[in-house]
Amino acid sequence: MTHYTNNYSWLVEKFSKVMENHQEFGKTLREAGPVNEKDANLIQLGAAAAIKAEGAVHSHVRRAQDAGASPDEIYHAIILLTSTIGFPSVAAALSWARDIIEG
Repeated sequence: MTHYTNNYSWLVEKFSKVMENHQEFGKTLREAGPVNEKDANLIQLGAAAAIKAEGAVHSHVRRAQDAGASPDEIYHAIILLTSTIGFPSVAAALSWARDIIEG
């Protein structure tokens, strides 16, 4: 079990009401418009990579895969960020994505 999974489980246990509301808010946001689940997770993956949030990258890679994204789509979504967030950040995000895809 990864640190992220341990931390997420701890958050759910310690702050159950907050986490329930957080999850419901996320659902509401996804349902607010026409972006499909796969693309929504690829967008959120890009944001997670941009803010260097390893746990969020892991989460959105899993979610994107569950929504039908291929490894190549996930890697491409990240590599597209190179001119925006810089190669070192992209390289780190690709490493975190590989943790899930190749793990």
